[in-house]
Amino acid sequence: MSNALQLDLKKIEARAFHRLEWAEPALRRYHAVCQKHTSAAKSLRPLYEWMFVPPTLWPFNVQDALEGCLAVLEKGKQLTARLKLLIEMLPELPDESVCQAVAEHESHVQIGFYEHLLNARAKFSQAELTNNTDPELRRQWERIKAAFSVRDYCDHKGVIRRSMNVERNLRPSFSVNMRRRAEVFQAVFDAFCLRWNLYGMKHDEPLLLKLSVNITPYGTMIHIPAYWSFDPKRDIRWDQIARLHRARVPRRQGAAFAQSHEERLRAANKLRQLDAEARQLGLKGQQKHAFLCAGLNWHPETSPKRLSRLRSEFPPAK
Repeated sequence: MSNALQLDLKKIEARAFHRLEWAEPALRRYHAVCQKHTSAAKSLRPLYEWMFVPPTLWPFNVQDALEGCLAVLEKGKQLTARLKLLIEMLPELPDESVCQAVAEHESHVQIGFYEHLLNARAKFSQAELTNNTDPELRRQWERIKAAFSVRDYCDHKGVIRRSMNVERNLRPSFSVNMRRRAEVFQAVFDAFCLRWNLYGMKHDEPLLLKLSVNITPYGTMIHIPAYWSFDPKRDIRWDQIARLHRARVPRRQGAAFAQSHEERLRAANKLRQLDAEARQLGLKGQQKHAFLCAGLNWHPETSPKRLSRLRSEFPPAK
């Protein structure tokens, strides 16, 4: 095993959702392809780097894309224009501090632990006790087990989950093919979970929905179960949620900051014009600096670093 591969596997061995187990084969293939097709493999570098970003932040299944591209290169072929476009559309990697914060959050989500973000454990416990002792829930579950072989729909932990909700309730598939047993079962099970506020069943144990906070690639989602009598001041630790959300906010925001941003943008555009004029006039050193400051109505003793920061913050469009 190469040192590079060893380091890669070590990076993700502590990640949630058994990340090492399902990422290792893809990483091994990547390093093997890098050795045989060095130049071609360079184009896969963005996908490879995104493999170490927590999957919670992935815009699509990065590993599937990497493996698909590897399959092309392993056959000695070139990546198509569409595959190259897919790679080019990936945004810049999240900062390492963001990845650490989200990876920690994933470890909590994996075990359904949200208590560090909430203050109302008693509401969940009360509803859970009510469900667990309700004979009607048991009767309905027994009827479902009599109508379907529920073991066919369990995962390796014995858990059956209801259909997932998404933003604005825009579900990938909302239709039910009544001729397919699996789809009918899922419809029955979803109705059962809605009636009892469940996210699923584990063997014969009802799994009550929790008030939860989850990071997505596009934002932070707070899910308040329908049964929950919500008290925004007491139920949620807003400071912890804000800390989690702010981990990936790139810069300050607000009306004052927006105004300042517009002023800096105007100054950057003006500076670009002044830089061009200074080149035409052949100005250099202190003469050029004085010319630029005068054009921007800045004090002549302004530090040159301020001009450099303005250029780097608003680079010319390519």
